Amino acid sequence: MEHVDILVIGAGVIGLSVARELAKECEDIVLVEKEESFGRHTSSRNSEVMHSGIYYPKGSLKARLCVNGVQKLYQFAKEKNIPFRNCGKLIVANNKKELSILEELKINGEKNGVPNLQIINESECKKIEPQIKAEYALKVPTTGIIDSHKLMQKLESEAENNGAFIVYDMEVISIDTLAEGYLVNFANGEVFEAKTIINCAGLHSDKIAEMIGINIERENLQIHWCKGEYYKSSKITDINHLIYPVPDPNGIFLGIHLTINLQDDVRFGPNAYYVDKIDYDMNEEYKPEFLKAIKQYINIDEENFHLDDCGIRAKLQEEGGDFRDFYIKEESEKGYPNFINCIGIESPGLTCCLAIAKEVKKFIFV
Repeated sequence: MEHVDILVIGAGVIGLSVARELAKECEDIVLVEKEESFGRHTSSRNSEVMHSGIYYPKGSLKARLCVNGVQKLYQFAKEKNIPFRNCGKLIVANNKKELSILEELKINGEKNGVPNLQIINESECKKIEPQIKAEYALKVPTTGIIDSHKLMQKLESEAENNGAFIVYDMEVISIDTLAEGYLVNFANGEVFEAKTIINCAGLHSDKIAEMIGINIERENLQIHWCKGEYYKSSKITDINHLIYPVPDPNGIFLGIHLTINLQDDVRFGPNAYYVDKIDYDMNEEYKPEFLKAIKQYINIDEENFHLDDCGIRAKLQEEGGDFRDFYIKEESEKGYPNFINCIGIESPGLTCCLAIAKEVKKFIFV
């Protein structure tokens, strides 16, 4: 049996960030991951956008950690030579009703501390993005893109260099509570005794919480899987900003938007629909929905518009439900001391990864 001071479960971008941060001061940290390598799910299947924090309610963890986290991530990327681009984004509006939404977003963003927000008119839009159809746009200069794989590579190497031990092919199947600490059983027959557990299991984070005895239904901590697909087009070039429509009024996602990657390829998405299993199969069922949304802000050649990729979000917000914040909490109040849950870490989780690690660290060093 292995004895561990701190066991981190899940090697997505959050688990890697937490392990790296804690290993600076803790000598005995193990990070376990059920897959063969890091970031095989949500962390590598997303838009790779570094968000500004404009959308989230003031005072929420998403708002605070995003505004703080994006600056940490830019600085980290600069220092560690991780490819990124501070391209900014435009949230576009094509009527007065949508303009009023832009005005509300600007006010909300300013309350959250997002700097240098500006509403521009049609002629100003045309100067910076001639292909985009917009009567107005909210210019968000702190948004950017990052190479998420290179980011996770660097987090992994720094975690290990700081002394953390990372083990793949380690699927947790049960957790027993001890008088002090936890007994963790793995599918390969190994058993760890851990004084502290940090749950960063992403799509399965609710199941890990359930293993120690937390009633996830009663505590409203059930994860709802929400799938999103991406399309790409090789015929659209010379786009300099990310282009977003006004967000979905139900708050499920930010609308089907145009993103660019670091090679200047253009893709669109994601859409959002709830699913009851994790699979990354795709078909063109939603192609008309994509085209209808995209044509609101750019002309597109349908003959060169093809499926690209998809991902699944770990949402606490159920279908038809209200906004849900990140759940980051040490569970002594529930009777599980030194068990820290990170549940519902969906977008803007990538942006917040370094800030979330700092947040978790507060529970360790109180």
